[in-house]
Amino acid sequence: MEFVRLGRTNESVSVAGLGCGGHSQLGMARGATAQEAADLVRRAIDLGINFIDTALVYGTEEAVGLGMEGRDRSKLFVSTKSWVGKGGAETEPAYLTPEEFTANLESSLRRLKTDYVDLFHLHGVSLAQLDYAREVLLPEVRRHQQAGKIRFVGITEVFRHDTDHRMLQAALPLNDFDVVMVGFNLLNPSARKTVFPLTMQHDVGTLIMFAVRRGLNSVENTREAVAAMIEAGEVDPASINPDDPLDFLRGTPGIKSQIEAAYRFCRHEPGAHVILTGTGSAAHLEENIASILSSARPAPLRPTSRMARNRQGPRRDFRHSIRNSGN
Repeated sequence: MEFVRLGRTNESVSVAGLGCGGHSQLGMARGATAQEAADLVRRAIDLGINFIDTALVYGTEEAVGLGMEGRDRSKLFVSTKSWVGKGGAETEPAYLTPEEFTANLESSLRRLKTDYVDLFHLHGVSLAQLDYAREVLLPEVRRHQQAGKIRFVGITEVFRHDTDHRMLQAALPLNDFDVVMVGFNLLNPSARKTVFPLTMQHDVGTLIMFAVRRGLNSVENTREAVAAMIEAGEVDPASINPDDPLDFLRGTPGIKSQIEAAYRFCRHEPGAHVILTGTGSAAHLEENIASILSSARPAPLRPTSRMARNRQGPRRDFRHSIRNSGN
């Protein structure tokens, strides 16, 4: 395993982080028991992962707690989260009171079987929720931080609904958070221009989500995602093979798969620290870790300076944007 400094936390964490949410939820989304999910947590630790990310809403905190039993807690970096409202940001929920927010933290600590978490996030915060999160809930978080229940404070965006990172662009200059979770991938690398310059300026740690997910986990799903981008005017259809938009990657020596390319693209991005990977299979976990630990990208995977998800700009040459960069 390789390790990286997580911004101003000064903690050394594994570049591959075990993501306990997503579509798999350590396999629990497909029927795995908490004990079976805990076995996957143990396997991740045995493979050198020390960064484990869960959340109240994922339903995997109990499994993480079981998986950590008998391990040296001081060598693990555990991250969990709570919504700022009574549901996801996209539903415009009623806000949690400070007392309700505290109750979520306490319940997370019980399920995790620990008396502190290394990182506690305000979870899935929209731009509209940011003021309430900072002015009402953040002081409550600081109180628990002073009491030793929280070591570092983070915030996560709602990438599905905030693909331009408006919330993080507003939050980062305020310098309230030690770590942020940001969406970044081959199809939408916009954080390169809007988020990473700010995190590097303020020495904020970054957790990369959506490195793969549905749009990049198969040729079929990438075809569907890129077709939608073409329809929205975000990608120049003349620049790609619409039936297999990433076919040029498979012709590049050293790239074993589209998924490996997607993980490598994120891993070697300046400003990216921990690449989160989620699965319900130990074998799949090992494959994903190997992809994240692969050497620096071959030439076609040098980071793009501009790409898709720019609704105000002209259409992009999809292949050229991945292959060519001044970086």
